Amino acid sequence: MLVARRHWVTAAGALLAPAALLLLVLLVDLRWNLPGVGLKLALTLLALGLAGLWTIAVWARWSSASITLTDQRLVLEQGILRRRTKVIALDRVQDVATSVSPLGRLLDYGRVEVAAAGLNSTEALDAVPSPLRLRDQIYLCARAQRSAHLGVPGPGLV
Repeated sequence: MLVARRHWVTAAGALLAPAALLLLVLLVDLRWNLPGVGLKLALTLLALGLAGLWTIAVWARWSSASITLTDQRLVLEQGILRRRTKVIALDRVQDVATSVSPLGRLLDYGRVEVAAAGLNSTEALDAVPSPLRLRDQIYLCARAQRSAHLGVPGPGLV
């Protein structure tokens, strides 16, 4: 069984805004003399609180999406309050395509698209870590699943 979450770069990109806010507050604290310690403290605490809440929201969103590959199915889950689960039987998988940007090649993440019989469209998975490895694992498991249906021994999950 293989379980993967989105690549860390998606969470890192979403954390740029709170980091910029904290940097701005730090610059305001150091650069300008605000009247009274209370205003400086209130501004700093407000920025820290907002950045903390933002970070928690980013983490919750990042951790709520997962891809699980078993020897029989591919399970795609996402959502915090409204949970969406898509289950694709491996014997129905017809094609798996990958798309990796230059930054994705450098940081080892990309897009994986799974086309299965009976689905109206392909199921796209964005920011998947090691997309080529996931593609190969899906192919191996799908081939093993089809071989099991035909009674021919096939390779297992690597």
